[in-house]
Amino acid sequence: MSVSAAALGGLAGVALGSGVSLMPRLAARRRAAAASRSMSVSELLQRAVSTAPVGVLVVDSAGTVRVSNRRVTEMGMMRNGALDERLWAAAASTLESGVEAEVDLAAPRGLAGRRAGLAVHAKIRLLNADSPRLAVIYLDDQSEQARMEASRRDFVANVSHELKTPVAAMAVLSEALLESTDDPETVQRFGGKIYTESQRLANMVGELIELSRLQGAERLPDLVAVDVDTVVQEAISRYRVVAEKASIAITTDDPTGFQVLGDEGLLVTAIANLISNAIAYSPNGSTVSISRRLHEGKVEIAVTDRGIGIARADQERVFERFFRVDKARSRATGGTGLGLAIVKHVAANHNGDIRLWSRPGTGSTFTLSVPAYEGTDDKHIEIQEAQ
Repeated sequence: MSVSAAALGGLAGVALGSGVSLMPRLAARRRAAAASRSMSVSELLQRAVSTAPVGVLVVDSAGTVRVSNRRVTEMGMMRNGALDERLWAAAASTLESGVEAEVDLAAPRGLAGRRAGLAVHAKIRLLNADSPRLAVIYLDDQSEQARMEASRRDFVANVSHELKTPVAAMAVLSEALLESTDDPETVQRFGGKIYTESQRLANMVGELIELSRLQGAERLPDLVAVDVDTVVQEAISRYRVVAEKASIAITTDDPTGFQVLGDEGLLVTAIANLISNAIAYSPNGSTVSISRRLHEGKVEIAVTDRGIGIARADQERVFERFFRVDKARSRATGGTGLGLAIVKHVAANHNGDIRLWSRPGTGSTFTLSVPAYEGTDDKHIEIQEAQ
């Protein structure tokens, strides 16, 4: 089968065009290869060390650092050319014995220039057995892992303690109840206390499950347009009876019509927890107020009490699990110490935040801020879960 001259010409043109377009890239690759060949092995190694994501250094038997990268200094393991004393002791042992070593190094408390909570894992390997002996040290910053492990241990310890308290109380009350079967008044009194402790236990278990879900155990459901006024009214209704028993008035501003994109149930829980917290730390006969405003594209819901207030030293810790400003008052009102931690995670899962203003003896204001929803025809919109 013959091919026309026009077709051959077209194919040649395509080939020529492709070749022309490839020429700059081929030339760039050749230049890069030539540059790579021109670099010495030592230069390549130095570049590899300097860009390593972990700390790398080479030290000799005299304690002189031959090679290092910036990560070593960032971790505080070398200052003014001198190694950390503990790291050098481990390296000197390896240089003398030839035995590989691993050591965990934490920043000594109160030592200037060291990052708080620093935890470094060092691996020391003998680089050569000839003179001068050299050792290579790899440093891995494990501060975040250490922080998370410490948080996990604290959490387990706190959960164990908090769960044990109502369980132990119910056991003692049950024994007293069994011994008072012929005294209806005592039976009723102890029975009421057992019920109270069982409710506290149930609330704690429920909040632990909720907290676990919010921390990423499960993906949040699809978020929808939520009416802020409905959220506020539902949250108030949950604690209206509790407030009335304490002679605490709950006041709120007029409906606003604001909407946010979120999960209505979780938002109600967050505001209800703020109201519960405000009631728990307010004196009888005082007022808890709730206000709403639109500020810089976010709906802010503020819950203000006229209670005991929070010292500045405690303000950063109030959102920690099981932290209580006043343990006696919280236990008396049945608090679990998880409410504000849940609020923090609800805010994060809605791309929002929670802020605190407080002054001891004056009161506190907790403000939940969530991006406002700009209405569209489709009110059911999927968004990615907040990271």
